[in-house]
Amino acid sequence: MTTQLSLFRRPIEAAPGASTRRLLRSAGIRFAAIYAVLLSVSAAALALFLWWSTAGLLDRQTEASIQADAQSLAERFATGHVAALIVTIDERLAQNVEDDAIYLLVDRAGRPLAGNLQHWPQGAIENDAWYELPIERAGVGSRAVVEAFTLPGGFRLLIGRDVQVRAQLRGLLTDALLWALLVVLAMATIGALVVRSLFRRALANVSDTAMAIAGGNFTQRVRLAGRGDEFDQLAETINDMLDRMARLMEGVREVSNAIAHDLRTPITRARARLEEAAAHAESVAELRSAIERAITDLDDIVAVCQALLRIAEIEAGSRRAAFAALDVAPVLADAAELYGAVAEEKGVTLSVEGPDRVPSYGDRDLIQQAVVNLLDNAVKFSPPGSAVRLSAKSIPAGVEIAVADQGPGVPEAERERVTERFFRGETARHTPGSGLGLALVQAVAHLHGGTLRLLDTAPGLTAILTLAGHEDTAGRG
Repeated sequence: MTTQLSLFRRPIEAAPGASTRRLLRSAGIRFAAIYAVLLSVSAAALALFLWWSTAGLLDRQTEASIQADAQSLAERFATGHVAALIVTIDERLAQNVEDDAIYLLVDRAGRPLAGNLQHWPQGAIENDAWYELPIERAGVGSRAVVEAFTLPGGFRLLIGRDVQVRAQLRGLLTDALLWALLVVLAMATIGALVVRSLFRRALANVSDTAMAIAGGNFTQRVRLAGRGDEFDQLAETINDMLDRMARLMEGVREVSNAIAHDLRTPITRARARLEEAAAHAESVAELRSAIERAITDLDDIVAVCQALLRIAEIEAGSRRAAFAALDVAPVLADAAELYGAVAEEKGVTLSVEGPDRVPSYGDRDLIQQAVVNLLDNAVKFSPPGSAVRLSAKSIPAGVEIAVADQGPGVPEAERERVTERFFRGETARHTPGSGLGLALVQAVAHLHGGTLRLLDTAPGLTAILTLAGHEDTAGRG
């Protein structure tokens, strides 16, 4: 049994070739290989161009010289026949300072009549064909490029140039270029290894940070090299993303704590009332009253959950499908009519200002919900005898909706946090509400490509909801 268990404890060995396949799949290897191939191909193209422009140029010059010579001698033969051709060949050999000219004129029997070769080369058989072959001049072996011609009367003419020196130069050039290519290949290999090392080092920084984050260290960030290059830009982007993730996680934690705190009270109260009724209710009326109060508490819990789901739906952008052209003025009128009775009961004057038509683009129900939430806060915190003013106007960026009250306002220290879910400032702790109203308004503003600003008007507070009123800008939040 021990032997059998020990077999299962043995580590699984990597399959043969697995490390090779993993290496070939490496992005660093691919980039390094691409670098090496590009450098090698560029060097080879440069070497070929240099060879073509030097050794190739020499060959082209030799062929052009032979063809010009042939044309001139053909004209000379046409005017003076063989005697004139012999004299011309002798003159040209005498004037050949570089001593590279090759001439040979033979008769029908192959006997030399003029030139600096003792016999006709064996390889030069066909006419008007180029040959590069070994020759012997004055008992010294050499190499020449020649072309053979057949003249009237059975005479044959061989014209060429001694290319021994040029062949040696071409060989040296070819060897030099080959050695240069080998050096370039070596440099390309070294450069590829350096590129791979730099690539791995840059990615290792990101990989280490990702592993640290995955391990629970959310404070780890990608180090910046300080060079301002693409890797630094990538590092900054990743760090911004991690910072945003940290803020979102902190927000989730705070929201979770707030949900647990705000829902625990009504749930506990409902449970206590039901237990009290079950234990001490003496009549059906008392039991029904306790159940109704518990239902009211549960309705508050359902309302909070619905508000959270609505905010999540808005932030997810799923409501953009309901976007359409609309007029904001009737929306304000409906919201004012809805809260007019509430404001009048509290002794608050509610007024609506603005043009008869305020064109915009967005979700009408969400915009109305946002305006209603702003009115609810304004009326709720306004003292009796004060006024609440609701207005809207078109601006270059879209539409601006303002709700101004004369209440206690929001302290500057709390103004940045009032749009957080479940946040309730000191002035709002003893008033009904869940702390989700302004969070929903801000979500609606972002969905419509706008903003929510809170301005202290001393006394009171002015909430300004800006919406992008055009189809090409709304819905980008």
